[in-house]
Amino acid sequence: MNDAALSGATDLWNRLGRKADLRAKAGLTRTVRTRADAIDLAGNDYLGLSRHPAVLSAAAAALAEHGLGAGGSRLVRGTTGVHEAFEADFARHTGTETAVLYSSGYLANLGAVTALAGPVLLDAHAHASLHDAARLAGGRSDTFAHNDLDDLERQLRTLRPALVAVESVYSVLGDAAPLRELHALTSAHGAILLVDEAHGIGTVGPQGAGGVAAAGLAGDPGVVVTATLSKALGAAGGAVAGPAALRRHLHDTGRTFIFDTAPPPAVIAGAGAALAIARESDSARTELARRAALAAEMLDAPTPAAGVLSPPAGDAKAATGWAERCAAEGVAVGCFRPPSTPDHRSRLRVTINTGIAAADFDRAIAVVRTARQGPAVTLCG
Repeated sequence: MNDAALSGATDLWNRLGRKADLRAKAGLTRTVRTRADAIDLAGNDYLGLSRHPAVLSAAAAALAEHGLGAGGSRLVRGTTGVHEAFEADFARHTGTETAVLYSSGYLANLGAVTALAGPVLLDAHAHASLHDAARLAGGRSDTFAHNDLDDLERQLRTLRPALVAVESVYSVLGDAAPLRELHALTSAHGAILLVDEAHGIGTVGPQGAGGVAAAGLAGDPGVVVTATLSKALGAAGGAVAGPAALRRHLHDTGRTFIFDTAPPPAVIAGAGAALAIARESDSARTELARRAALAAEMLDAPTPAAGVLSPPAGDAKAATGWAERCAAEGVAVGCFRPPSTPDHRSRLRVTINTGIAAADFDRAIAVVRTARQGPAVTLCG
């Protein structure tokens, strides 16, 4: 390497180091940590299905039959009967014509938004993957104030978007989108409503079919559903569901479908078993709602629409300190800090997991409540 190249590289790493120091001072360092034994109020395994015997058995059988990986992209070598069966079942579950499977929910959102050309209007609290997708699409995009129908209507008149993107249950505040009202507005203005059901599938709606089904919009040609399989289904992967014309379009033009390796068959087999269990888990959804209401009351937070609870924590250092005190007592929680929070506030993130024994859950929430005050220890991720 010549002197000029070495100097340029050194300057770059020094500049990144100085930025890291500034983030540390603001309490914004993020740390990857090995998962330790704890009561899990940080993950998204809402129904406790990631370790369900039937889910593990289905995954093991597919692993023995198909091997570890998919072996290629969906269009080359990666599609198995397991993939196609899940797509058909997911479409039935959500009341849509068809579904397309991806290796993550993030890629599903990227694929759906970038494939549906035209201006995009997003709820300000929509997941980062939707905002990233709007940028990658290269067209005009803007946001409307969170769940603000008046602001949405004003911007619909101005931007005339082809697509309006929201979440059925929001991943930060845990509140629900007014989907019927949103659909009325998008329909009146000729736009497609894209609903990310990441936190809705398995937790809300008839048989856990999600917020779109709960709003009576399942199968509506003006609605596109996206989802991840990594939350209530306890697996990994993503899906886009909607009219048959959308599936054909994604197969022919969707870059995150065409060029990405297919999800492993064993993981999708497990997700399929989890979907079947979730469909029959009304009692678990009732318990999820009970626990969510209890946690909200104890932590002085609004009752969430499903399994995400985000009590405010002051600044970033207060949030990380609160999370670390919980960890010291054997309770794993998450924390949201800017830029991950759309309202630029730091919060603890508590998720509900019905796979945890009721007594352990009650004790864990009591720990979180007690740990609110105290000195910060180290930084959470």
